[in-house]
Amino acid sequence: MKQRVKESYKKLRSTNILSNFLNLSGIQISNILLLLITIRLITGSVGIAGFGIIMFAYRFSLLAGTVINYGTGQSGIKDTTLNLTDVKKLSVVFSNTLWIRVLIFILFLTGLAGFYWLHSSSYTYILLATPVVLAEVFNPLCFFIGIEKIRIFNVWNLVSNIAAVLAILLFIKGPADAVWVNFILGTGNVVTYLGLLVYLSGRLKTSFQIPLKADLLAIARDNFYLTVNNISANLQQSIIIFALEWGNSGMLGAYTLCDRIMGQSRNLLNIVSIAIYPNAVKMYQQNAAAWDNYRKRCKYLFAGIFAAGAALVFVLADLIIFILSKKHNADAVMVLRVMAFVPVISALNVFSVVDILLKSKNVYLFKIAVILIVVATGVAFSLVATGNNLLIATFTLIIELSAWVMYEYVIKKSPAKNV
Repeated sequence: MKQRVKESYKKLRSTNILSNFLNLSGIQISNILLLLITIRLITGSVGIAGFGIIMFAYRFSLLAGTVINYGTGQSGIKDTTLNLTDVKKLSVVFSNTLWIRVLIFILFLTGLAGFYWLHSSSYTYILLATPVVLAEVFNPLCFFIGIEKIRIFNVWNLVSNIAAVLAILLFIKGPADAVWVNFILGTGNVVTYLGLLVYLSGRLKTSFQIPLKADLLAIARDNFYLTVNNISANLQQSIIIFALEWGNSGMLGAYTLCDRIMGQSRNLLNIVSIAIYPNAVKMYQQNAAAWDNYRKRCKYLFAGIFAAGAALVFVLADLIIFILSKKHNADAVMVLRVMAFVPVISALNVFSVVDILLKSKNVYLFKIAVILIVVATGVAFSLVATGNNLLIATFTLIIELSAWVMYEYVIKKSPAKNV
């Protein structure tokens, strides 16, 4: 009887993981397809150099959005799941999450006003990318994941992306219009996320409340390590773009084009980790050894899949760049071939992060994040200073390998055990 219950639970767990993965993958697949179309439209209208400055502003906005999210994209999943049956507590979760984001966004606007004096040449691009940052304030994905009903988010995310592509097609006609690309992308997300929040609030019958000071301070304290880790993860990809804009703008377009392409692999891996996380919590609590075996199988499986993909991208790099930009660009081809192998290491790292979270060793994530910020900054500006484009292309690979060494050390230092 007990064995039958275990088998039933195992089957249900696998079904939930598969369901979460398929739904979340639907978001990512639609994003990838529309991203490729968007890249083609943008580069066709403003060129690879124009695409570079657009991506610089977009990366800056994503970094700001990471700060504004303040780890609630992760903690919100857990808090929503734990309070699903209590409308009053769920209302508090919704309200506190949105309030902490709003307050940080206000601080961002204050800082944005002063940014003009630091980097006026890109100020207009950054200013008009503000909707990208604002969208993160209203982003309800963590709530939909928490209730494990994200199909509607999937559908409306697709609709929003299609609308953005059509708007770019209609309004972006040449290099002079490049400044409006991020404004279009961000505004579509703001409208969509606001609508989804209203829908979700009505469905779950939650109410918007003024937060308690103690609750906001608790979020500020509890999510600090997560936030630093998320900022570090962002900077691991972004700092080289900031360095290029500062010291080698001629390489900026080629690098950001390839980074945008390969970034979808990182996003897909994040989707995998989010999909397995709710069930991984249960698995680890019931049998830590089983989770450890499951983690190892998954990370090597995905590393193998991405290794095959890396080989394909390496061979077809020139064709991929030509299809997306209608130009043969030697620098972009070289960067793409080097970057192709980054997701292989990322596949190993993403399951390590989940393992560390399950063991409540967030302080290690914090320490690794701080080290990686320092390493990434030093490596990025050093590589750009050399002026060697091949060395610049290795930046992300160097950072991922550095992260892999540290994650493996922490996991061996903290063996799995039931809580």
